Amino acid sequence: MKYFNEVIPLSLYVHIPWCVRKCPYCDFNSHESKNALPEAEYIECLLQELETKLPLTWGRRLISIFFGGGTPSLFSPSGIEKILAGIHRYFNFGNIEITLEANPGTVDESRFKDLRIAGINRLSIGIQSLQDAKLKSLGRIHHAENALRAIECATEAGFQNFNVDFMHGLPDQSLEDAMYDLTRALQYDPPHLSWYQLTIEPQTYFYKNPPTLPTDEILFEIQEKGKIKIESGYLKQYEISAFAKENHECVHNKNYWEFGDYIGIGAGAHSKITDVSDGIVTRFANVKHPKEYLNPEKSFSENQNILTENDLIFEFMMNALRLTRGVSLRLFTARTGLSQKVLEPMLSTAREKGLLMLDKDHLCATDLGQRFLNDLIGIFFMPAKKSPRLATLVDPLFQRG
Repeated sequence: MKYFNEVIPLSLYVHIPWCVRKCPYCDFNSHESKNALPEAEYIECLLQELETKLPLTWGRRLISIFFGGGTPSLFSPSGIEKILAGIHRYFNFGNIEITLEANPGTVDESRFKDLRIAGINRLSIGIQSLQDAKLKSLGRIHHAENALRAIECATEAGFQNFNVDFMHGLPDQSLEDAMYDLTRALQYDPPHLSWYQLTIEPQTYFYKNPPTLPTDEILFEIQEKGKIKIESGYLKQYEISAFAKENHECVHNKNYWEFGDYIGIGAGAHSKITDVSDGIVTRFANVKHPKEYLNPEKSFSENQNILTENDLIFEFMMNALRLTRGVSLRLFTARTGLSQKVLEPMLSTAREKGLLMLDKDHLCATDLGQRFLNDLIGIFFMPAKKSPRLATLVDPLFQRG
């Protein structure tokens, strides 16, 4: 039996599953909105679900709230305000980070101002590229002009904290294409920039109809020169795909990477909750389709899994090793309740391969380990018959900035 000597940070994720059009690379739980959204009904279900999860987190405070999707900016600002008011009835939170993902094709200055009044204090703007041909190949509904205007609208609406979301390794992308995107983006002096490589995921249009992607040599050059370019804009890399100015790192995503707890509400949302009295860590997964989620005769939750010791080791490392500065081994015990001794054989292997540095009680991936992160993480993977499928574990890792 494990016991915890400190409170584990708790975040809240709110999933809005609708979008205007499903992108060909997207494997998030999102559904095209062909008709008027059932906003009022969905909000009612969100708050009902949150109430059912209260016994699992009684007395704990939230450190962040994140509205993801789909496209949360399709909901009205008054609807977002109603959700936040409902959350406030159940949780005591003050001036915490509250992020909303926004698609440049669904917002304008007045909407951003209304969202700020509603309680949103951080935006994550999904730009992906600043070249219209690339945006078209990605199935995006906006143009480069819309994206740049969205950044301007965010600052004009008073948002001092926002993220711009970019991808690289796009179909037929050259090094010059990638550097163009970053150069234009940095001209707007963003406080946070997410920059991650396009990956072809199963169950997507691109998986069935693969586009022509850059060669490994071009990808490597884009990654190396792209990092230099981004950091020239006073943004420091703190995670594999995240760069930020001082005091602008994403609190919500850092809680994932530091293996904190989180409640996920909405269709397809995931939760990870630790019972600090007995050390049991449980994952919950909601039904995915909005129609099932809105069905009053069905449960919001689809399944749950208690994490084994092997799961805890693997999940902690899978998250923490994404942080470029690494973590303290004390955090491993604080978040999992396990002794550091269980890691010794795996840490030794990772160090021998040159993938991991261990200085006293602090560990982090080497440059080689960051480049071959999957190989490093794989050292800590010990499959068990009752272990949850890997697909259920990695979902929060790909939360956008």
